[in-house]
Amino acid sequence: MTDLQSVMKLSMSFDPKHLSHIITNGRDRAPARAMLKSIGFTDEDLAKPIIGVAHMWIETMPCNFNHRDLAAKVKEGIRAAGATPMEFNTISISDGVTMGTEGMKASLVSRELIADSIELVGRGYMFDAVIAIVGCDKTIPGAAMGLIRLDVPGMLLYCGSIAPGTFHGRDVTIQDVFEAVGANAAGKMSDSDLLEIENVACPGAGACGGQYTANTMAMVMEFIGLAVMGTGSVSATDPLKEKTALEAGKYVVDLLRRGTRPSDILTRKSFANAIAGVAATGGSTNAVLHLLAMAREAGIPLNIDDFDEISKRTPMIADLKPGGKYTAIDLGRAGGIGLVAQRLAHGGYLHTDQMTVSGLPISEEVELVDETPGQDVVYSTDNPIKSQGGLVILKGNIAPEGCVVKVAGHERGYHRGPARIFEREEDAMTAVTSKKINPGDVMVIRYEGPKGGPGMREMLGVTAAIVGEGLGETVALMTDGRFSGATRGLMIGHIAPEAAVGGPIAALREGDIIVIDIDKRRLDAELSDDEIQNRLSNWKAPESRYQKGVFHKYAALVTSASEGAITKA
Repeated sequence: MTDLQSVMKLSMSFDPKHLSHIITNGRDRAPARAMLKSIGFTDEDLAKPIIGVAHMWIETMPCNFNHRDLAAKVKEGIRAAGATPMEFNTISISDGVTMGTEGMKASLVSRELIADSIELVGRGYMFDAVIAIVGCDKTIPGAAMGLIRLDVPGMLLYCGSIAPGTFHGRDVTIQDVFEAVGANAAGKMSDSDLLEIENVACPGAGACGGQYTANTMAMVMEFIGLAVMGTGSVSATDPLKEKTALEAGKYVVDLLRRGTRPSDILTRKSFANAIAGVAATGGSTNAVLHLLAMAREAGIPLNIDDFDEISKRTPMIADLKPGGKYTAIDLGRAGGIGLVAQRLAHGGYLHTDQMTVSGLPISEEVELVDETPGQDVVYSTDNPIKSQGGLVILKGNIAPEGCVVKVAGHERGYHRGPARIFEREEDAMTAVTSKKINPGDVMVIRYEGPKGGPGMREMLGVTAAIVGEGLGETVALMTDGRFSGATRGLMIGHIAPEAAVGGPIAALREGDIIVIDIDKRRLDAELSDDEIQNRLSNWKAPESRYQKGVFHKYAALVTSASEGAITKA
């Protein structure tokens, strides 16, 4: 981590109490001060800048379980640096816990609610700055979106990765448990082994351990400049995490005194850096959705084709799960997120002039990285794992607005096979575990998009079951829903337009021949345009199961996946 003292650049022209004075200062604010004093704040506290400390502690998952402990240390650092912290929390939905159920529909919706919550509390209490402690998948982009909207000095602190478990002498993560379900259904794993791997895979607090969505987005925030380089690589249970949180509290006060806002940091170049980090590490396809959403909030021009263009020119250099063999903790031991950035920067794959919340540009941040001698997690750009990155955008007569596939492992580049149509995830899962899917099939799961789900469920249960059944090398899957960062194999998501709005995927029928060509960036059905339009002319949108409440509201407001699935009035 950067030495805080080396970047102290206090700006006397910026008033650190630029907003909170409206709440705390003057005769008319006596009632507000009275209420704040009732919970322990003093006149001295209220005379200082007020910094919001947001987190997502919740007793439903390991991912965010250390947030309150980290918040205490962040607040200690804020006080030591001369400001007053005020802690608040919002919600989180665990993808891993809810996967494969109706509950999973709440996951992507929660990103918007997290952003709304941070924005509302920040505006309501007029915090001078905000630091958000983040963990499980949607909390990271959700918090970033909230900070972008507030545009006060703000930064993120990732709570850290979970440690891997040990099963029969090898490291395992939650991905292995999902795949074990398919192996058990196929008769390749005993019930006792399934129970054992279930019992050991998640040994404590922290977000899922491979280069899945949480660790991908933690890397994104360091590459894009909203988190201090090196903080995300400290695992959740590492004793160093408390010191990291303490220092983060000091950093946010320095950030406030410098008056540096997200709008001062976020540029098209910083988004390009973030995409390069995802591509170089075989990161989650969810990064496409989240970076598009963040760009829309920041007013930065970014489209889905940019991901393919940047990925094509960025080598894959990190051997990380799910396509590789190492976990996020292994990456931390090797030199961390900063080592990936250093390799890319030295190879000319990053815009190194971009600033970060530390006050240093990327060019200086990467020179502070310590590589562990002999590590084999991160390769050089001269001798990469693959010459191109792991994100690929396909288009064609099924997905005219585009779709996303991750080619981080050794996925085949071409597949042609008959469509197997499923109108919801559960039906597809039953087909896999009942051995009704054959080699060569292309599973099509539709009406799971942003509007159709609603909420664009992830399909890790299905994709992992396919791998567990031994069909990972011979079956493809495509959906207008999403995939977990732990998904591997030829799995295509985010197909847009989605079925629920009459996208071409809605026209597909059982047995239609689907052609996937990675090199040509194409996804097509062997159907004429006239035939697709003829079928769609007789199509009717299915009635939503949700006629009121949050899902109904979300479906009414959400945009296409190709636009980041953001909500717009």
